Amino acid sequence: MVTQRKPRASKYLTAPIRPVQVDRDRSVAGLLEKMEGAGLGARQLAEAHRIWLDMLGDNTTIVVAANGALIPAGMRRLLAYVIKNRFVDVMVCSGAMLFQDLHETLGRQHFQAHPSMTEAELEASQISRMWDVLASEEEYREADEWVGGFTNQLDQTRSYSTREFLHLLGRELAEIATDDGILTSSYKARVPVFCPTISDSSITVGIAGARFEKKNQFCFDLAQDILDLMQIGSRSRVSGVINLGGGSSRSFVQQMEAAASIIKTPPRGHKYAIQISTEQPAHGGRTSPNTDDESLVFGKLARGAATAYVNCDTTIALPILVTALSQTAAKYMKGRKRPNFVFMGKEFTVEVP
Repeated sequence: MVTQRKPRASKYLTAPIRPVQVDRDRSVAGLLEKMEGAGLGARQLAEAHRIWLDMLGDNTTIVVAANGALIPAGMRRLLAYVIKNRFVDVMVCSGAMLFQDLHETLGRQHFQAHPSMTEAELEASQISRMWDVLASEEEYREADEWVGGFTNQLDQTRSYSTREFLHLLGRELAEIATDDGILTSSYKARVPVFCPTISDSSITVGIAGARFEKKNQFCFDLAQDILDLMQIGSRSRVSGVINLGGGSSRSFVQQMEAAASIIKTPPRGHKYAIQISTEQPAHGGRTSPNTDDESLVFGKLARGAATAYVNCDTTIALPILVTALSQTAAKYMKGRKRPNFVFMGKEFTVEVP
């Protein structure tokens, strides 16, 4: 009988943990650099920063999939910053996020709630609550009407992809905005924005109201969004995805690889992936949505992809990451060859240098 040789412990014990020390002179980026030597969530957050820099240095087409109440929670300017500075190339957002972004771009605000506020008194005052954030229902209705009025100006004889519609919406908002958000900064930076759940938002409520009152026949062409996404995926030499939360936005980005079958191209998978989420593993599934293993199983990530899975509230991780990028990304941006998107009405083309 052959006795198996016991592996040496030294084979594995090669990277000792480096305890994080207090340094009052360190920047946020410097703190993350220290956290790379730690473990658990600290290490994952530091690796997310490192991977984002690697994507910028590797001429990667960077796709952000965002979901949840990030705008009411105060993340709007951070997202606008990474778009303006082209730390990202494509945005995929939920319909609720984009409506809330529009609401603030129109000069409105969200407000902090207090635990003592009851649902009954908020309802009587026509105030909506999203966790610990409040909004005026009257102001939301005004935003609905603004969207409806904008839609009445569009060509009613054809359909629009969400990508084209949101580009035009950003252009309209940019003329009146005093503080940029997702839609206006994306328009100015020529970053395409997709919305797979546009019907699940007050944007479509505004469109429906315009149709009811003005007999507006505006409609969306969702298949064109998939074709546009396919074009981005097929023309990108390297791609990476940053998931802020889970939900439909993340699922839509996963269509990038699936859509490759339309043009008979084998999917390459994303070379980089960052997931920031507090999702719990699904019952009965093969994989955990929190670690994005499902993307690996079904070919959405390339083998050997660089990944960071940060089990954290996005409103905690995002300010740290974006602040760190503001301190570290400049040297990576100097030589970056980013994709350029050409918007010509319904036509959409991707140019990769």
